[in-house]
Order: sequence, then C-alpha cells, then structure tokens
Amino acid sequence: MPFMGSREFNTDSESRGWSLKLRPIRSVFHDRDHGWGPLLWWLYLGFFFVQPVVEHVSRTKWLFNILGAAIFLLLYFGIFLLERPRLFVHVGGMVLLGVLFLPYNPGGCTFFIFAAAMIPFMVATQARAVAGLVMIGAIAAIEGLLLRAGAWELFWAAVFPMFIGAGNIFFAERNRMNCELRKANEEIENLAKVAERERIARDLHDVLGHTLSVITLKSELAGKLIERDPERAGKEIREVEQISRQALTDVRDAIRGYRSKGLVAELAQAKTTLETAGLAVQCDAATTVKLPAMQESVLSLAVREAVTNVVRHSQARSCRMRLEQQNGSCRLEIHDDGCGSSNGEGNGLRGMRERVEMIGGTLNRSTEAGTTLTITLPLKEVAPEVEGRQN
Repeated sequence: MPFMGSREFNTDSESRGWSLKLRPIRSVFHDRDHGWGPLLWWLYLGFFFVQPVVEHVSRTKWLFNILGAAIFLLLYFGIFLLERPRLFVHVGGMVLLGVLFLPYNPGGCTFFIFAAAMIPFMVATQARAVAGLVMIGAIAAIEGLLLRAGAWELFWAAVFPMFIGAGNIFFAERNRMNCELRKANEEIENLAKVAERERIARDLHDVLGHTLSVITLKSELAGKLIERDPERAGKEIREVEQISRQALTDVRDAIRGYRSKGLVAELAQAKTTLETAGLAVQCDAATTVKLPAMQESVLSLAVREAVTNVVRHSQARSCRMRLEQQNGSCRLEIHDDGCGSSNGEGNGLRGMRERVEMIGGTLNRSTEAGTTLTITLPLKEVAPEVEGRQN
C-alpha cells in the first residue's frame, strides 16, 4: 500500500474541539503533497470483499459488509475533507471496524492496515506514531489469538500493518520537514518583499526629496530673475526641465535598484545645489579613495539626503564636505553652520542610518555649532544584514 498523504493535520490529542467544517474539494485534490491519491488508495478496500465473493455469503452478511465499508469510507474521506479531523475518531473508528468484522470476515484486517497507514500522518512526532502502531498491532494480535486465527491471518491483521505504518513514519517525517521548509521559504520571501519595499521607500524619499528641493530653489531663483535677467531666468528654467527629466530616470533606477551615478558626481551635484541656495561651499574629496559599489552607493545617497536637509532646514551660510581614508575606513563628514536641531530623526536620516549600519558602518550626528554628520564605512565588501531582492 502506498503512503497515505502528507498534508499537515491538526489532529493530535492536544487539538481543541473537532470541527465538521469541510475543506473545498478542489483544494483537497489539488494538494501539492497527495493530489488525487485519496481517490485511488481507498480501492485497497476491495480486499475486504474477497471473502464474501468467494464464499457466496448470505444477503444479510453482504449488507453487513457494505455497511462497514460505507462507515469506513466516511472515516477515510473525512481525514482529507475535514479541516480538523481527530485521531481518535478516524483512526480509532477504523480499528473498531477491524475488531468488529475480523470474526466474520478475514478481510477485516484491511481496516487495521488502513489505520496503521494513516496514523503516522496524524500525529506530531515519530514516538507517538510508534506508540500508535504498537497499540494497533497489539489489539489485532490479541483478537487474532482469541479467535484462534491461523498464522497467515495473524500476519495480515497484526504484523503486516506494522510494516506499512513503519514505512509511512519515514514519509510522514519527510513531509513534515518539507512543510516546515515551505513555511520557512514563504517567510523568507515575505521578509525579502518587506525589505525591498523599505528600500524603495527610502530611495524614493532620498531621490525625490533632493530633486524637488533643487527644482524649488531654481524655480524661485528664476522667478526673481525673470524681469531683471530674462536670459539667466530662462537658463534656470531649462535646468529645471533637465532636473525633472533626470528625476524620472532616478525614480526608475531606484525601483530597479541601480541608485547611484557615483560619489564624485554626487558631490559635484551637491556643491552646485548648495551654491544655488546661496551657501559658501568647501569640498575636500580624496581622489585616491576607492570604494566598493555598495559603499559608494550608500555614501552617494547620504550626501544627497544631507544636502537636502541643509538646504531645507539649516538656514546655514556655509557648508563643508570632506571625504578621506582613515585606518582602513572611509570617512565622510558634512558640516554646516546653521541652526542645528536636537529633534528626533526624520525618515530621511533614519533611512540613511539603516543603510550605513546595514553594511557595517556607523553614523554620528552632532548639533553643536551647527550640524555635523559623520559617516564611517569599512573599505571592504560587507554583506548586508538584510538585502532587498532586486527587480
């Protein structure tokens, strides 16, 4: 007899209540583990009718056997159709049918075989399965001895079910492991989706926040220049158009996961943005610092977010950016002389800190004499603790 199925039953003795709620038949027969198997395995019940056919039993005995088979089919299909089948009801009912029919029909051993085949899939541990098999075998053996059954009848009623059940213990354990593996994979997939959504949210915040700040600055400047210097105002408006187009590209790149144009280009863009806002800018960037792609991307986004905060909130008159290598680490410092705030971290700074810490770096923020943002990253590839799946 093949193993009898592998969906995860909530049927051990610790389950609460016995639900008569049925599962959709489509879901039963499309189960990834047993599929259409339940429609085939019950055909082994045919052995139960061998003796009535061969010995031409009376109509009364035929009706008795048919009634027993009908009760068995209810118990059998109930295991697959009920949402919460119970071990005592279904397997216990099969054992009871075997006890009742074995004195009149040697084919009653079929019920013991089905009970032994099902029990490993309806308990939570191998120890419980072994205990259940021993109990079934003992019940069948005791009844066979009381009935003074022959050796072959004892074998089919008490020993053969043990072989079937022992083999199914292996399949049941394998199926439980597969079920746990599927759950773990589903959890990993959900975590990856969450991480990717968070990454996209952080990147869109940084990209759009920075770009909209630049567009606002240039639009305000063009508005002031439109009467006294129309040519300069036209230039600013054309740059606004270019920046808007670039913003669209940046959003698409952020969704795909390709976020950075490079740290050098980002620092140059940051200097231009700060100067457009009327700040005096000092940029000291060591050209000898070679960064892995992930570190460069993180620093580029940090520069973008920091400059956006300076322009929006600091009311500063000057800003200094410094990039240098120190003791096997890369250090980025951005300082402005504005009105530093000790308020809690906003979404932008929080996202920046998450990125930095994800690759083994540190981020410090000081609000004395303005605001100083210091980021230190190791100059080696560090696998991120949580990495979103790239589309």
